[in-house]
Amino acid sequence: MRDCYCTVNLDQEEVFRTKVVEKSLCPFYGEDFYCEIPRSFRHLSFYIFDRDVFRRDSIIGKVAIQKEDLQKYHNRDTWFQLQHVDADSEVQGKVHLELRLSEVITDSGVVCHKLATRILECQGLPIVNGQCDPYATVTLAGPCRSEAKKTKVKKKTNNPQFDEVFYFEVTRPCSYSRKSHFDFEDEDVDKLEIRVDLWNASNLKFGDEFLGELRVPLKVLRQSSPHEAWYFLQPRDNGSKSLKPGDLGSLRLNVVYTEDHVFSSDYYSPLRDLLLKSADVEPVSASAAHILGEVCREKQEAAIPLVRLFLHYGRVVPFISAIASAEVRRTQDPNTIFRGNSLTSKCIDETMKLAGMQYLHVTLKPTIEEICQSHKSCEIDPVRLKDGESLESNMENLRQFVDRVFSVITKSGVSCPTVMCDIFFSLREAAAKRFQDDLDVRYTAVSSFIFLRFFAPAILSPNLFQLTPHHTDPQTSRTLTLVSKTIQTLGSLSKSKSASFKESYMAAFYEFFNEQKYADAVKNFLDLISSSGRRDPKSVQQPILLKEGFMIKRAQGRKRFGMKNFKKRWFRLTNHEFTYQKSKGDPPLYSIPIENILAVEPLEEESFKMKNMFQVIQPERALYIQANNCVEAKAWIDILTKVSQCNQKRLAVYHPSAYLNGHWLCCRASSDTAAGCSPCTGGLPANIQLDIDGDRETERIYSLFSSYMSKLEKMQEACGSRSVYDGPEQEEYSTFIIDDPQETYKTLKQVVAGVGALEQEHAQYKRDKFRRTKYGSQEHPIGDKSFQSYIRQQSETPAHSM
Repeated sequence: MRDCYCTVNLDQEEVFRTKVVEKSLCPFYGEDFYCEIPRSFRHLSFYIFDRDVFRRDSIIGKVAIQKEDLQKYHNRDTWFQLQHVDADSEVQGKVHLELRLSEVITDSGVVCHKLATRILECQGLPIVNGQCDPYATVTLAGPCRSEAKKTKVKKKTNNPQFDEVFYFEVTRPCSYSRKSHFDFEDEDVDKLEIRVDLWNASNLKFGDEFLGELRVPLKVLRQSSPHEAWYFLQPRDNGSKSLKPGDLGSLRLNVVYTEDHVFSSDYYSPLRDLLLKSADVEPVSASAAHILGEVCREKQEAAIPLVRLFLHYGRVVPFISAIASAEVRRTQDPNTIFRGNSLTSKCIDETMKLAGMQYLHVTLKPTIEEICQSHKSCEIDPVRLKDGESLESNMENLRQFVDRVFSVITKSGVSCPTVMCDIFFSLREAAAKRFQDDLDVRYTAVSSFIFLRFFAPAILSPNLFQLTPHHTDPQTSRTLTLVSKTIQTLGSLSKSKSASFKESYMAAFYEFFNEQKYADAVKNFLDLISSSGRRDPKSVQQPILLKEGFMIKRAQGRKRFGMKNFKKRWFRLTNHEFTYQKSKGDPPLYSIPIENILAVEPLEEESFKMKNMFQVIQPERALYIQANNCVEAKAWIDILTKVSQCNQKRLAVYHPSAYLNGHWLCCRASSDTAAGCSPCTGGLPANIQLDIDGDRETERIYSLFSSYMSKLEKMQEACGSRSVYDGPEQEEYSTFIIDDPQETYKTLKQVVAGVGALEQEHAQYKRDKFRRTKYGSQEHPIGDKSFQSYIRQQSETPAHSM
């Protein structure tokens, strides 16, 4: 049996690690990882490791998906065969190379040819065991010769600047006649190739590590001399290893990869304006946003970008109020209100997820952590009881947990985000107006969201809501399931509580909670979060934890004679301060109030020869920090920038490098208080909770409309058929909600025009880019498969559409 964990890597850089599943050959992880990708990459890789207590963990195998193949597996559960991992196949990075063939006349008057090979630089080499000291070997290889030369070693960098030239004689002067000399030369040069191998100079006894190679046949010099280009490093051919891939097992993954090509804001104005006025269109079913919900296969697809766009422009409450009122008017039975997967319920779910995440964390995280750490048995199903367990004590344990969770939820009303309260107010009003005889409907309309779709799922699967780092063990998971079921029933205020359980043991347990005080507490809570009299949000002043985790920081030099070394520390960021301590739970060693953060910027790698570094600039000094990987570094910089965005003393300029040995490395200024030499990055939204790019969301909505164009056309036909013909409809049209065919048709026409205009812009941009792009440039090195497939697509485009 093995103790396995899995890592997610961009090329060779680890960005996420699952928990270890012990003693299993079929481990189930069930973990979700989401990230924005902050840099270009060639492979998304997954490595399976076997944990070893005494030695370094051993790699069992890997799955590497090329960037251009990600779309093939998009949102599909797929089993991938694990591949063997060997040093020869683990490559990343690119090399800038120049070749020049020149004639040289020797002293005896014989013409010979010399090949000059210039290695300029490399970029993005992998870091092996925390270090990268690269050098290159350059070999001229042919059928009967192999001549190798070597560059200097560049210390502590994975972007080495070599700029070294090596000379090779290609045709040796000899007593051939002129004619045969040329024949020989042609044949000779065509069979020769330059091979560049990159190595990491290791000080270990195992020898240097291979980082990748490239082979350039000298034939390329026929087209152009000199030949200068960027190349992707390739794995080494090792024909001897033909291992069967089936030996290692397989890994089941679901990868969702989206790539948005976003124009500047003005391109989106017509479509965006059409979407943003959706709340004011009468009837709302004739609005562009509602039409998107109608044509998408899954309502969720439409809800995500719509909610993000409306939140960004402060229009989410009027839009959701409009579609909710329309849905309530169509509902016949008060007991089924908002129970379907309609556009309204999906939009409210998405809004709660975005605007309510901090509220959820503040409310539930401490109690969920306590339940996870206590490991008390709460099994109340007599069939599942283990030997020696008492049903009574288990029931008591569960009752205590339910009471605690119920109490923190019902007392949290004052912290509920304003945007959620405003939506709940409009739901309550619409439901009460529609079903005036049912006095409870004003509560159930709100509780069906806040309890059933917000708190209950978060208790059931805390890892999906970032309340726990990994999914919980089976016993804790069972406890949370029972707590979640009880909370859901308490919140639903249904008349016959015990009857709402399928299991008799749950009905028996629920007798504990049949007291009136529980129903009153729920109603008071629902009244508070759906009241129109809003309290001042600034009155909620408890610190909210925004992010925490281990990073490495450089000593700031606060002590006069202290060592300025690097130490691992536990960092915490709240909306009040940024602190670090020795480890989680210790008292803080240092604290920076948020108002003292003047800027947060990346730090150039050259400063300390370390990657993923950033600086938190304070009035008297900068704190230099190294994150674990590029994804973490971006996440910390973003959240720190956002939380300090409104500081009055924010800097406009900063130093991109460190102050070392009496001067700034970037501008060479000698004073440590010299003003910065580069402009600060700015323009992030000041709202901590929402990191939304309105143009990107409009581009997503455009893509959805574009992919469902045939449905838009069907809907236009349905509008035409309805306004002309009043009888029974064709089946394909009956799925659309169309209250006013003429208004809907008018909007559809505008949508189709807006989508068509953006389609033309994208096509024009692609054509221009295709003309400008050179294969072998830094952006598209030779060996770039995505560019090759792009060229293939472009050449297949029929001539008339060009």
